[in-house]
Amino acid sequence: MVFIRDTELVLRAAVELVNTLPHTEVSGVDTLVDASDLEAFTGRHGYTGSRTRDARELADVRGIRPRILELWSADRDAAAPLVNAMLADGRALPQLVRHDGLDWHIHASDPADPLATRILVETALAFVDVIRADEYDRVRVCDADDCNGVYVDFSKNGSKRYCDAGNCGNRMNVNAYRKRKAHTPS
Repeated sequence: MVFIRDTELVLRAAVELVNTLPHTEVSGVDTLVDASDLEAFTGRHGYTGSRTRDARELADVRGIRPRILELWSADRDAAAPLVNAMLADGRALPQLVRHDGLDWHIHASDPADPLATRILVETALAFVDVIRADEYDRVRVCDADDCNGVYVDFSKNGSKRYCDAGNCGNRMNVNAYRKRKAHTPS
């Protein structure tokens, strides 16, 4: 395991959230458009704390996506000030907590803070671990010709090249195979 469990879980949530943006989504469609989309996302990723479940909450969460996406276009040194700004904006105060059957882990925002603030702060904390572990080269954009999806490479050897969003690895492997076959004499 490259990162501790809670860091990996938050990084996976950040990847999914960023990949709801139309220009990162293979289909080119925004996939976080209504309350049910947000409810499904928060359910999959176990976000706790207060929820208003209103249009403002949805708009706020949609609004942090470009800010989180910036972390994929930055290198390790450029990411540090972005992360620091996210932590400052969320008035982060890291604390060890245990809840819902989970062992000790860190929360840095108040459970009463808005959902978007909590997501931003948790994402920033996860990126603190990435930066401190000197593993920023695992924060990547998909190598597929037709995809801008983001991912974090959790493989042991750090060799992953494609996101999981649109079966990009399979599609690119098929394309490469067809290209090789076309150039092979019969």
